[in-house]
Amino acid sequence: MEAIRKQATKLREQVAKQQQAVLKQFGAGGYGGSDTVITDEAELHHHQKLEKLYISTRSGKHFQRDIVRGVEGYIVTGSKQVEIGTRFSEDSRKYGAENTCTSGNTLSKAALNYSHARAQMEKERGNLLKALGTQVAEPLRAMVMGAPLEDARHLAQRYDRMRQEAEAQAIEVARRQAKVREMPGNSELAMKLESAETKLQDLKSNMAILGKEAAAAMAAVEAQQQRLTLQRLIAMVEAERSYHQRVLQVLDQLEGEMASERERIEAPPTPSVENNMPPPPSYEEINGVYASQAQNGRTDSMGYFLGEVMHSYHGQSDVELTLSIGDYVVVRKVTNNGWAEGECKGKAGWFPYGYIERRDRVLASKISEVF
Repeated sequence: MEAIRKQATKLREQVAKQQQAVLKQFGAGGYGGSDTVITDEAELHHHQKLEKLYISTRSGKHFQRDIVRGVEGYIVTGSKQVEIGTRFSEDSRKYGAENTCTSGNTLSKAALNYSHARAQMEKERGNLLKALGTQVAEPLRAMVMGAPLEDARHLAQRYDRMRQEAEAQAIEVARRQAKVREMPGNSELAMKLESAETKLQDLKSNMAILGKEAAAAMAAVEAQQQRLTLQRLIAMVEAERSYHQRVLQVLDQLEGEMASERERIEAPPTPSVENNMPPPPSYEEINGVYASQAQNGRTDSMGYFLGEVMHSYHGQSDVELTLSIGDYVVVRKVTNNGWAEGECKGKAGWFPYGYIERRDRVLASKISEVF
């Protein structure tokens, strides 16, 4: 009978050692242990909260590290693009300044304009890269490597180790309780049991205090982590948005300059008013309506019609109209010496007839602009 009792005791000790080994295996190198020896609901709540906080802050740390890695990669490739763009700008400037084309300087002007615009864009790109480094990468890197996060994680890991120790101690208490039941009245076993129970209570008390401290520290780190990461993401978006807006302004201005130059060289030559062309007839206002005298007593009556202005004309006197390309004119008289009389944008006057082209069909919205 005694032999059987000793064998059973030995078997229980082996099982207890195996349980401790399993606890150490699953608790090592991270956070989280077994919930098998939890008797306090508040302590269980602390344990579960700490486990979630540990996982959350670890994921947040990895995300911050990913952002830093991505921004650093963007800065490296962006710096190379700035270098290439700056060299391209200098090549364009050199061509524009040194070109000796005999058929005109249109391309030279375009090259100089492009060089200036490209230099501005590369400057803006450099400012963007600098902002991403100082406003995004550096603050996040400092938090990833910072003491608050590591201190909070160390507290959580200390709590976890203490919890594993308490679980192991609880197993030891259970084993000694079994021995006392098997050998009632053995004072030595009773003293060992009492010592084991006292140690377990001390561990639980210290574990509760440490759990509260670790949970508070991890919660503070999590809140800071979430807030800082969101702020840096917003700063990154704002920096990129500002960069693209300024680049768009530069490109719009460059496109306008180049389009204007293209229209200038592709447009047909502007008809000139001949030097021997007589001045336009004068106006006399009759009953609030402007009427013109015939030049040399003659005008060519073609009936009213609409004409589209093909070439700009700046009136040289009060009786002449100032016209812009795209304007529409109601033509009322055409003289035999090259002048036409009509109304544009509510004003009446003379203008060279060769500056317009007759239009038989015009949008209603354009007709409303005439009067």
